[in-house]
Amino acid sequence: MRRVVKQFSHTKIIFLAALIVPFLFQTCKGPGGVRVIKLGHGLGVTHPVHEAMEYMAKLVHEKSGGEMEIRIYPNQQLGTERELVELLQIGSLGMTKVSTAAMENFAPKIQVLSLPYLFSDDEHRDAVLKGEIGQQLLLEGENYWLRGLCYYDAGKRSFYTKNKPIESPEELKGLKMRVMESNTAINMVKAFGGSPTPVSYGELYTALQQGIVDGAENNPPSLFTSKHYEVCKYYSINEHSAVPDMVIISTKVWNLLGDQEKTWLQEAADESATYQYELWARSVENSLAEMEKAGVEITYPELEPFRKAVEPMYEMLKNNQPELYSIVEKIRAIQ
Repeated sequence: MRRVVKQFSHTKIIFLAALIVPFLFQTCKGPGGVRVIKLGHGLGVTHPVHEAMEYMAKLVHEKSGGEMEIRIYPNQQLGTERELVELLQIGSLGMTKVSTAAMENFAPKIQVLSLPYLFSDDEHRDAVLKGEIGQQLLLEGENYWLRGLCYYDAGKRSFYTKNKPIESPEELKGLKMRVMESNTAINMVKAFGGSPTPVSYGELYTALQQGIVDGAENNPPSLFTSKHYEVCKYYSINEHSAVPDMVIISTKVWNLLGDQEKTWLQEAADESATYQYELWARSVENSLAEMEKAGVEITYPELEPFRKAVEPMYEMLKNNQPELYSIVEKIRAIQ
């Protein structure tokens, strides 16, 4: 396979690298022989993903006896999710967190994890991600210099809006709904009848305020920690997808690590994922309670109309991308 940077401007990547490489490049051992890996992400410091990453950094330090260090830069300090992934591809940043929905731009097979109503329940999702299929998908981006270390729970995504609750797919008609830069997410909102509008997560609060979009879709902790609920007072829990997050490392950085360093990092990532799942469950409960206190109207629409609305997506996949559809069939067969 010809190794290329998919979807993104080569000129832009070079520009970003010229600006940030001197600051970021830490793949060689620093003073005292400490291996430093820099990790950037776009979430706030109160988000359970950030807390889990801090735990991972702590574990790396402990396991290595101080020979390895992960330095974390939250809140888009080093760029948007898309820009951070670009920096990983050229080896200028060590690690980041990315939604698997965004990863489909680099490794097409990963898009199956973004399909609406793919998993029957949480146990089914966990069996898939921890099993052979999930582990294979972690490595799907290696041809594009991106290696998955583990999955983090990103919960279930539902719609939140400014002016009215979404009780059925029909009520999305004519609404501009923010989506991630994911063809699967775009096609899903179209199937529901809405108008999908990709917007950077960091720019979404302003886009909602200014009416650039009428709403968005995300999980409870992200809606709460981003304070989007200050603008959107309706949260309709239709749980259309359970798109996981993925902690990824640049293969350019990974390949410079010694075998023992790789073991320390992988073990820390796996243990942080277990911790993150626990944090996530508590965060969902707390986020919903706090948003209700803040006056958000939380509703639970009937799910069957939403499921029926997206059935054509599976038929299209079956007819046009049989290789991907075969993965869907394997996922559905897992008990």
